Amino acid sequence: MKSLIEIQAEVDKRAALVGAVDHPSLPTYGQTEDFARPHIEVDSRGYHLVIVERGQEQSRFTTRDLDELLYRVFEGLTSELAFGHELKHRVEGTDSRRAAFKRQVELLTQLSPVWAARASTMQKEVLSKRPFDDLGGVRAKLARELREAGHSPETAWQMACERYPVPEVENHAQNQRDA
Repeated sequence: MKSLIEIQAEVDKRAALVGAVDHPSLPTYGQTEDFARPHIEVDSRGYHLVIVERGQEQSRFTTRDLDELLYRVFEGLTSELAFGHELKHRVEGTDSRRAAFKRQVELLTQLSPVWAARASTMQKEVLSKRPFDDLGGVRAKLARELREAGHSPETAWQMACERYPVPEVENHAQNQRDA
């Protein structure tokens, strides 16, 4: 098993590859800083990725596989980086996940093609349940305008959905082709 110092060196090396040196979502080592920032512990049971918020442990992932631990660290970090990138380069009328998912896979590819493939599979699973919705922002804006015009929230939403239908899960195959 690697020590905390060796793990930190590996995390730092990989973080540099994706331009995330000193990123606040990188873990701390040995103890928590709280505020939901992950930290890594090592003991006889394995490697632990722990999240503590407001003094309460929220989650603990334990593995004996260093690659799995590193994947978990960088899956979360690259997701955050990808959505930050999407926000800076937002294309109105496009589901933000289109750009963010693509960017996350690009970042993970720099770290490990296996990790990139794994994230891509997870993204496809998400999209099978929640397909891309390029009209979500337009629909929400119309619903807000209709509420402000005096319609009830339910009626406003129904009217907005009639004009801009919510994608159905059956359209998933088409959504994947359009990605």
